[in-house]
Amino acid sequence: MHSHFAIEAALGFGPIILFLLGLLYLDSFKLVGVKTVILVVIAGAAMAVACYFLSGPAMDLFHIDYPHYSRYLAPVLEECLKASVMIFLFWRNRIGFLVDAAILGLAVGAGFSLFENLYYAYVFPEANVGVWMVRGLGTAIMHGGVAAIFGVTAQGISERHARFHTLNYIPGLILAISMHSIFNQFTQWPIPSAAATVIVLPIVLLFIFDKSEHEVHDWLIHDYETHEHLLADIRNGTFAHSEGGRFINDLASKFSGEVVADIFEYLSLHTELVLQAEKLLLAREKGESFGVGDDVRYEFYNLHALEQKIGKTAMLTIWPHLKFSHQELWELHELEGHSRHA
Repeated sequence: MHSHFAIEAALGFGPIILFLLGLLYLDSFKLVGVKTVILVVIAGAAMAVACYFLSGPAMDLFHIDYPHYSRYLAPVLEECLKASVMIFLFWRNRIGFLVDAAILGLAVGAGFSLFENLYYAYVFPEANVGVWMVRGLGTAIMHGGVAAIFGVTAQGISERHARFHTLNYIPGLILAISMHSIFNQFTQWPIPSAAATVIVLPIVLLFIFDKSEHEVHDWLIHDYETHEHLLADIRNGTFAHSEGGRFINDLASKFSGEVVADIFEYLSLHTELVLQAEKLLLAREKGESFGVGDDVRYEFYNLHALEQKIGKTAMLTIWPHLKFSHQELWELHELEGHSRHA
């Protein structure tokens, strides 16, 4: 390892890491834990390793040289690999709002650029300080920025649906690939390209981040009141006469009356747990502690037991009519994880 490696590392890795830490600090709801961010950074680096082994076969397959690969094929391969990490997180309900989509997207890109810059530091030890400034302020920010924009775009679409659907991620992927490809068109003008990247992408992400923070607050307040009313309607019997309640009662002709009773109990318990999750998030925003006791763990045990008792067929039948949102599923996952660590 040569004597200038520490300086190169600071220039090549510092900006993206500082930007990521800045977003974590600004996240008043603490939607993403440090452990999760570290794991996602590692996953992003793993995708860069995969890209290293796939790039050669890809150039051979399409019979193109490196300059053309860099401009047109590399953005497709690299953004698909980074997006795969984000799609896995969406699939596992680890992302619920634009804020955490931006943070985790930036973390994926940070991990990718960390490995990429380590590789270039090893292969080109003679590269000067200017090169590492361009890579740190340009390429690294680009990798994190476009992955974050993919996450934000995908979240904006998928939050309208409770169920995972692959098509939700196509527009964000096309946008990320396009932005990456545009960046790679200007390799002959690295300094202007890096300057534009370090100015435009952070400003766009910070604007989205700030807007989303306010939207999360407003959504939580409104949703909390909505769930309070829903829970009251379920308990006093009013919900049974609503559209959703009538549909559940109509299931008696297809399923047993016991299953219908279990569905109403499931809906009540689900709503109660969502209320608990929203109390947790609102407490985080205020910097207050919120205790999660054994009763919450017991309620999750009952919720999963009811899912098993009702059965997959009945659950799939009623799911579209229960109108559970993507954010609600994320909230439940967050509360369940918090209860396990309490």
